[in-house]
Amino acid sequence: MKRLFDIFFSIFLLVFLSPLLVLIAILVRIFVGHSVLFLQARPGLNEKLFTLVKFRTMTNETDSSGALLDDALRLKKFGKFLRSTSLDELPELWNILKGEMSFVGPRPLLEEYLPLYNAQQKKRHDVRPGITGWAQVNGRNAISWEEKFNLDVWYAKNQSLWLDVKILLMTIVSVVKREGVSAQSHATMPVFKGTKKDSQ
Repeated sequence: MKRLFDIFFSIFLLVFLSPLLVLIAILVRIFVGHSVLFLQARPGLNEKLFTLVKFRTMTNETDSSGALLDDALRLKKFGKFLRSTSLDELPELWNILKGEMSFVGPRPLLEEYLPLYNAQQKKRHDVRPGITGWAQVNGRNAISWEEKFNLDVWYAKNQSLWLDVKILLMTIVSVVKREGVSAQSHATMPVFKGTKKDSQ
């Protein structure tokens, strides 16, 4: 049922939102630069890698040595707007249609984090990653990595169609309120460096 829901609504939204997708792509090209899309390998179900597709929100600005500036400096007003409204996530509908993601599930994180997870945290990959998830409606980037992973694992163990509907409705409220977009003193989230053994 969940996969059928994902297929049907991803097709419907890709068609229905196509004018908005084109408009956002044009605005990203104007205000953020190229390329319009952000592509990155992310681990999904059973840690299998796939290419995540999002709208680019940060510029490619570099310092005098050619190194990229800090995220906070490259995240301009329009990019912040895309993130706060989650409009940058819309291209992930393509990932959902392909079966690499679902509407609801743990957010797909960086490949480099895989060796840092403890045995419990690895269970977040027992389900497909999602555009939104239990952690996103319970703090998003305003909670710690450990809290986020605990919520992800809880979802993986307790997922159901009704829970997904609840999360989707809570997501709408969260997006409207623009809650938890950034961690304190960070443009998004600090880098995950692993969980201390006494915290596992």
